[in-house]
Amino acid sequence: MKKQLPPGQFETEKWPILHSGDVPEFNEITWDFRLFGEVKEEHSLSYKEIMELPKTISSVNMHCVTTWSKFDTTFEGIALRELLKFVEINEGVKYIKIYGYYNGDRFGYSANLPLEPLLGDDSLFVYRWKDKSHDWQDIDQKHGYPLRFIPPEVFYLWKGSKWVSGIEFMKEDEAGFWEELGYSMTANPFKEERYR
Repeated sequence: MKKQLPPGQFETEKWPILHSGDVPEFNEITWDFRLFGEVKEEHSLSYKEIMELPKTISSVNMHCVTTWSKFDTTFEGIALRELLKFVEINEGVKYIKIYGYYNGDRFGYSANLPLEPLLGDDSLFVYRWKDKSHDWQDIDQKHGYPLRFIPPEVFYLWKGSKWVSGIEFMKEDEAGFWEELGYSMTANPFKEERYR
């Protein structure tokens, strides 16, 4: 995997924990994942249904807006494209918002992203990881257990929603949680798109 440090970043071996709000408790019985917005028919998947989907293993370089970068972390999860098989998207959909829990609200956090760059092996809803210092292990609660989105490295890591709860499909781009607070809509670390 190509290793390029974006401008203003430093390399770390650690996977720092950063988030806003409480760490939610996982309840498999009440948990579900909702696909909604600009679709012909909304769809929800249970945790069991999500975990039965085909798995993808991919190594991703992570770049955080707080200036750390971690290279070559390997994740196992469900590629975003697998979830697209459950809905018929309306014509003209170019963007999504990936939602996650925030202080008890299962849709309190969101991150906006363009859909097209997310159709490869490096757009994963992950549940376990490894690197050169760690064998395979489940992501812990503070990292987003039971399921967390990891975006391709062309996006800062705040676009990687923790404790995910659903995807909204959109025709127009719309600010998510951090974007409403002044962070970049596009968030490309290699162009240093940190803030608006």
